[in-house]
Amino acid sequence: MQTTLGVSNVSFGLNPAARVVLNSVFLHECVAAGLDSAIVHPSKIMPLARIDEAQRKVALDLIYDRREYNGEDLTYDPLSAYLQLFEGVELAASRNVRAAELAALPLEERLQRRIIDGEKVGLTDDLDLAMKTGIAPLAIINDHLLEGMKIVGELFGKGEMQLPFVLQSAEVMKTAVAYLEPHMEKLDDEGRGSILLATVKGDVHDIGKNLVDIILSNNGYRVVNIGIKQTINQIIDAAQESDVDAIGMSGLLVKSTVIMRENLQELTARGLDQKWPVILGGAALTRAFVEVDLANEFSGEVRYARDAFEGLHLMDAIMGVKKGVPGAALPALRERKVKAVVKPVSDEPADTRRSDVAVDIDIPTPPFFGSRIVKGIPLADYVEMLDERALFVGQWGLKGNRGEFEAMVESEGRPRLRALLNQVQSQGWLNAAVVYGYFPCVSEGNDLVVLHHEGPNEGKERVRFSFPRQSRDRRLCISDFFASRESGKVDVVSFHVVTMGSVVSDAAAKLFAENKYREYMELHGLSVQLTEALAEHWHARIREEMSVRGLDAPDLAGILDQGYRGSRYSYGYPACPDIEQQIQLCELLEPGRIGVELSEEFQLHPEQSTSAIIVHHPEAKYFNAN
Repeated sequence: MQTTLGVSNVSFGLNPAARVVLNSVFLHECVAAGLDSAIVHPSKIMPLARIDEAQRKVALDLIYDRREYNGEDLTYDPLSAYLQLFEGVELAASRNVRAAELAALPLEERLQRRIIDGEKVGLTDDLDLAMKTGIAPLAIINDHLLEGMKIVGELFGKGEMQLPFVLQSAEVMKTAVAYLEPHMEKLDDEGRGSILLATVKGDVHDIGKNLVDIILSNNGYRVVNIGIKQTINQIIDAAQESDVDAIGMSGLLVKSTVIMRENLQELTARGLDQKWPVILGGAALTRAFVEVDLANEFSGEVRYARDAFEGLHLMDAIMGVKKGVPGAALPALRERKVKAVVKPVSDEPADTRRSDVAVDIDIPTPPFFGSRIVKGIPLADYVEMLDERALFVGQWGLKGNRGEFEAMVESEGRPRLRALLNQVQSQGWLNAAVVYGYFPCVSEGNDLVVLHHEGPNEGKERVRFSFPRQSRDRRLCISDFFASRESGKVDVVSFHVVTMGSVVSDAAAKLFAENKYREYMELHGLSVQLTEALAEHWHARIREEMSVRGLDAPDLAGILDQGYRGSRYSYGYPACPDIEQQIQLCELLEPGRIGVELSEEFQLHPEQSTSAIIVHHPEAKYFNAN
């Protein structure tokens, strides 16, 4: 059971300054009580540490209804007290008060507070003043700025600071260090320690790894970030060359968990299992897999990091042990709470019996057989297919409660989107391209057989795709949506690969290198969603070319909910989980012609690329074959 909460309902009717405080305190209390997720706009909350103690106390009294009575007479009403506390207080005025309070702090405390509050205005003046008063630049970093980052980590761990504010603090820290570096003498000191970070072989995802880089590097660690698709040989060579204290490996794909296991085996085979503690993280990993399954196979130290701050705590422990700090130790390996389920191996032959999918449907006539490429697709052609909710909420982290989403979209989402779309066009960051095609085919059991459409082998098997079949429900299999060989009919299947190109990936990487963390995440998120928009647009064009677009839903919401004839399936998803079959797809389409390559682990590169098999059968919709 998971719980989610629309936070800002609790503060309806209050003025904006009062709402921000009540939202923030209420969210903190809910997280402490076990809340799993929340829907809230980042501008409608603030870190708990920034809230005045008197305001926080009355907010808690209001949340927990701590009214006080003398007999039947009400002597203390938290709601009245709260309204009185914020009477006439404007949000901008409260910010001005905080700025005045910051300016009144002693210099050393003010430097620390700037990191906690993510406040850049006046930062360089304070750094200059600190150096003029005789504080060495290194001491400013170690004794004041890093102490601020430490508090940021503690607040994040307690749920009192959300990720957007953490990134804001990290940007201020990076700016401060960059300003101080020219004034520092070059030392041989390694600082707090060092770690090599890499996304493992075949995996092109780096957002999570880069977030770890941001947090560790802004907490005094030297980070050697060698990027994506790194083999174990590259990881070992870079770790030895850079003389790091630990290795961190990341991956989003399920296949990456297998690669991580193989990497640990290779470290052991080379006698390097005791040289570096290893930290593993990524969406496909679980703590039990790392700290039970992998730890039982690896004689060195291996730990799981749920997020960037757990990675920071692990690095603190690793360096404490290495430097002989009394009491320092890595956290104990955690036992699996739920017994692992091992699926029994069956000797029964695969079920290839066709499901009840209709066979008496019309087969569309494609405009051509074979493949074609289309380059230089204008943004205006496909931007209308952009899923704004997926972009604003899923990628950018903007939140809008029920009844407030549209207001958030108009006030913040679309203005930021318009500005970024103008930027990507003026900078030439998008190179949208498609390779697609139509091919004759028939089904055989659970297989889809694509046939040659010309030449001496016309009508003979060209490539074959195998799909899993549901073991229950309707027992669906993608091959069921095509005419069987026994029917004597020849069906048609379409495939496509779409991409935004590599330039936008390079632009995002440049923003990351320039420590523009929010801009980096927004550009990356937009490029991912524009890829999906292009895929949706081209699927619509394929339906148009096959004359089956008449059933399309009238609006985007309906289209995104598969309001059209047929379906578009991508490899790696539940109906066709075997990503290795992208080999056959690439054999048919030759996506190298639009700059897309297939990695050793069967992932498309650049990351902003996606492929699909497109099915015209009216009953074809998403389903889970597992």
